[in-house]
Formats: sequence, C-alpha cells, structure tokens
Amino acid sequence: MTTPDKETMLNWYRQMVLIRRFEEKCAELYTTGDIGGFLHLYIGQEAIAVAAQSIFRADDNIITAYRDHGVALARGIPTKTVMAEMLGKATGVSKGKGGSMHLADIDRRFWGGWAIVGGHLPLAAGIALADQYSGADRITVAFMGDGSTNIGYFHEALNLAAVWKLPVIWVVENNQYGMGTAVTRASAVSDIVKKAEAYGMPCCQQVLDGADIFEIREQFEMAEAYVRDGEGSYMMEILTYRFRGHSMGDPERYRQQEEVEKKKTEADPIIRLGNYLLEKKLVTQEELDAQAQSAEEEVAEAIEFAKKSPFPAPEELYANVYV
Repeated sequence: MTTPDKETMLNWYRQMVLIRRFEEKCAELYTTGDIGGFLHLYIGQEAIAVAAQSIFRADDNIITAYRDHGVALARGIPTKTVMAEMLGKATGVSKGKGGSMHLADIDRRFWGGWAIVGGHLPLAAGIALADQYSGADRITVAFMGDGSTNIGYFHEALNLAAVWKLPVIWVVENNQYGMGTAVTRASAVSDIVKKAEAYGMPCCQQVLDGADIFEIREQFEMAEAYVRDGEGSYMMEILTYRFRGHSMGDPERYRQQEEVEKKKTEADPIIRLGNYLLEKKLVTQEELDAQAQSAEEEVAEAIEFAKKSPFPAPEELYANVYV
C-alpha cells in the first residue's frame, strides 16, 4: 500500500471531524424536536466510512444499514442535503421522505440506509448480481452491524454470494453491542469474521482495529483487489465502538459509563489519526484545528440551510410511490 501524502491524511482527518460534528449536532437537534423518529449516531466509527471511501471508486455500489449518516457523508453526499433530510425537508437527499434511516443517492450509487436489521444484505447480493450479469466492472460494498450476522438474511445473502461468486465486500462494523446485547451473549461465534468460513469465503485473518484508519484501509485495498479480479466475495470484520447509545432513546443500562469513557480515550479514531500526524511532525496543531474549524462551519451552514428549507408539499405524499 502506498503511503498517503500529508494533504490526503489531513482530508481524512477533516472528513472524520465533519462526521463527528454532524452527529453531535443531530443529537442536539433531536432533543429540541427538530429531528423526529429514530436516530442512530455513528460517533466512534468514523474511520471505517472514511477508509472505505479512500479506496473504492465513485461508480462502485455502497449500501448500509440504519446507522448511515457517516457513510453517506464519506461517500460525498453534500452535508446540507443530508442535514435537510434529517429535518424532513424537501431539499433533503431523499426529498424529506426518508429521514435518518433512509438516506440514498442514486447518482453516487449510494443505495441506502435500510431500517430492517439485515434486510439490505439480499439487496446487496442482488445489486452485485445485476452488475455481474451485465458485465459491469463494479464492486458492491455492504456495511452491516454485528447484530445482523445472526439474521437469516445474512446467511442467505452470503450463501448466494459464494455460490455465484458475486463481487461483494461484506463489512461487519462490530461495535460490540447489538442494541443492548453484547456480541458474546448473542452470537455462538463471537469472532464474526469466522462465519465467512461456512461459505468458503475468504476473509481478513484478524479482526481489524476500528480506530486505525491505516489498518482498515490496507484491508479494504486487499479485499478490493481480490473482488475486482473476479474471484468472488470477501468478508471483513472491524472491531469498533459507538460512544453513544444504540439510538437516542437508549438508556444504556447494559454497559458501565466507565467503559464508555475508557473507549473514548483509547479508541477514538480522530484522536488516533491526529496524534499520528503530530508525532510524525507532518502537521501542526494549528493545521488540525483549522480542519476542525472548517468542518464545524460546514455543519453550521448545513443546519442553516436545512432550517430555512421547506417541508415537502402535501401532494408529494403520492409522488414516486413506485419509482
């Protein structure tokens, strides 16, 4: 893997800070009633989405579950249209009809945001099958949480992906809790990546560190080369940690606050990358602060845009029902 230059790594830092600030502001807007419904934050998992976007092409397919804001922003969907969607506005990326869990952008081949646990995995297989059938040189990257790997959809999708050698990279973002249940209590195989072996599917040889953008990116690069060469699917497991609850309504009685605070110190991908850049004397603290300030301003502008945008007109209820 080639060593990225300073500008590239600074951009990664800014992207992660942008996602973090976006999510923090969404939490605030939820408490004020500006955002309704369910809200699942990506805080703590930012390195995964940013690492993926640094490897995959703009014409590759991306699909994920309901913790989708960070993946959408990393994909390059404008911050203001994502924020407008969060507020249910007509200028949102899904025209104000999807909300937090249903972000999608056809032009960027970002196919969502899906609310049903594991329900998007057969769709990922279908998208890849369509590309394989038409001869398109594309990869489908399917992100999922650890909880989805105990769902029937997961096993059906991986089985057919292996049978048909579909060009899919299956990415498990193992944040160690499926809602309020620890992985070790819900899954007979706690090393989730081993589940790929049941389908003869290659996988990363170890669970990846979700706070290390370099390690994640290197594995994505290896997986991309394998799948792009027509060898079939590949599975990755990235051990990460969400610093907030499963959703905004989560009382978090299943884990101690000391555990969370420890993870914030040890496993924050933004701090990890910032410290690396400083220790290698590649940047100054002032340069990092400037990137963070730029991200803050972009989120503030997005909120202003969203709040000034109109809600969908009543007749929009009947538009695009089938298409």
